[in-house]
Amino acid sequence: MLKTKILPSTDEAFGYPLLIKRILNDSLKYHPENEIVYRDISRYNYFDLNKRVRKLANVLRVLGIKAGDTVGVLEYDSTRYLELFFAVPMIGAVLHTVNYRLSPEQILYTMNHAEDKIVFTNMDFIPLLKEIKKKLKVKSPCVLMSDTGARPDQDFVISGYYEELMKKASDRYEFADFDEHSVATMFYTTGTTGNPKAVYFTHRQLVLHTIAGAVAFGSYDAVCRFRSNDVYMPITPMFHVHAWGVPYIATLLGVKQVYPGRYEPEMLLKLLLTEKVTFSHCVPTILHMLVSSPVAKAVDLSNWKVVIGGAALPAGLAQAALNLGIDVITGYGMSETCPILSITYLNEKDKEMDVKKQVELRTKTGVPIPLVDMKVVDEQMSELPKDGDSVGEIVVRSPWLTQAYFKEEERSKELWSGGYLHTGDVAFVDKKNFFKITDRIKDVIKTGGEWISSLELEGLISQHEAVSEVAVVGVPDERWSERPYALIVLKEGQKVKESDLKKFLQKFVDNGTINKWAIPSHVDFVAVIPKTSVGKIDKKRIRAEYKK
Repeated sequence: MLKTKILPSTDEAFGYPLLIKRILNDSLKYHPENEIVYRDISRYNYFDLNKRVRKLANVLRVLGIKAGDTVGVLEYDSTRYLELFFAVPMIGAVLHTVNYRLSPEQILYTMNHAEDKIVFTNMDFIPLLKEIKKKLKVKSPCVLMSDTGARPDQDFVISGYYEELMKKASDRYEFADFDEHSVATMFYTTGTTGNPKAVYFTHRQLVLHTIAGAVAFGSYDAVCRFRSNDVYMPITPMFHVHAWGVPYIATLLGVKQVYPGRYEPEMLLKLLLTEKVTFSHCVPTILHMLVSSPVAKAVDLSNWKVVIGGAALPAGLAQAALNLGIDVITGYGMSETCPILSITYLNEKDKEMDVKKQVELRTKTGVPIPLVDMKVVDEQMSELPKDGDSVGEIVVRSPWLTQAYFKEEERSKELWSGGYLHTGDVAFVDKKNFFKITDRIKDVIKTGGEWISSLELEGLISQHEAVSEVAVVGVPDERWSERPYALIVLKEGQKVKESDLKKFLQKFVDNGTINKWAIPSHVDFVAVIPKTSVGKIDKKRIRAEYKK
């Protein structure tokens, strides 16, 4: 690293650590009267949020939680979760957002591995905790959170009830300053093999991610802006990468926030309409569920902006959303990257282009947001040209990437091999700095010495008028090593044969989009495509269950 001139500061100068409390403090500057809504159950403003975070800090202290302790949370997207997003790290403790969609064995592993001291849990997850409590190392079982006031069976010991503890707590609390490199959050990402891996993020990383995200979504002349006059509703679980970090951005901006609790199509659509939601983010399967609802076709969704992440945005789904007036774009990131790395960039002038061209751009991986150094490299870590053709792995640097996996030294070294974080995503980049992921390294289909992109095939198949959802994987083949295999969910009332689909794909062969060997050898029409715990297509399971 280059040696430069560094001058001393006066002893009276304040270093101003970048702490999460700075985000909460700023929520009172511009629009503190804006509401924070939970389903059709409660609503309060930013003055109340700040007061409740102070109360929760006192609750945590009474429960014996101190700086450095880890607090587990099993909860749906709620205002309670938002309060925990702030109060836990602001007292110097670590927030462990537990993925309740994992198997009981995996949840047990993550809670013990994270060394949770206490668990804040929704009433719905009491049966889960009962199942694993004998092996659970948490000493104080849980603080119970309930919408109805319901109480568990007498044989389950709890530390208290969330709202009762909050009512008794003082709303006076002075949050101390401490090192900005202190760990603030932790959660687990599932891989293809072995136990889930823990990633963690510091206060400094989360604050910088929040600021960069606010700049990326609000400062450029682009579609899908997110600004202080928006109404925000996450449709990504808060246990998953802090709901992509957007609740922190929303709080910094002081926007109206709406939390839907457990995801139910009727409730999501009700809140979307009654609270006039303008900005959301979700995985493709959730957007597909919503745009496929008969209600969606009967209402005006032209003010709704949606960022799709977690998996590629299929062209067919993008087209369906645009047909309903939804301003949909792609965001890209990983659990290890906090997560936002890039978003689609279309300015207002670009919106005048034809829909086909818009779909092409909106389904790309996008342009890196501020402070992200992202490039495509070959196996020797040499950067590939930005020619829109040269394909390699995306590697990245930014101030908010996890620096290691918790208690996983060898995996951490692999993640950061060569000084860049390895994403495992195969992509190319063009002269305009637009990245386009063509596949995951593990999902590329290798047939007869040629590589086929499963994501490209999914995008093409999704354009068939009868196709609702599609997944493509490579399956073993004695002659060609692997061949593409497609699982397809048809739209209601539609009938399509395998030969019809292959005929549809032939036109993309004829115009040079794909080679003839990219057409799947086998297609199955199914009612449901397997999904992971965070709503992504579960290609590992599809490959494992494939039968000739």
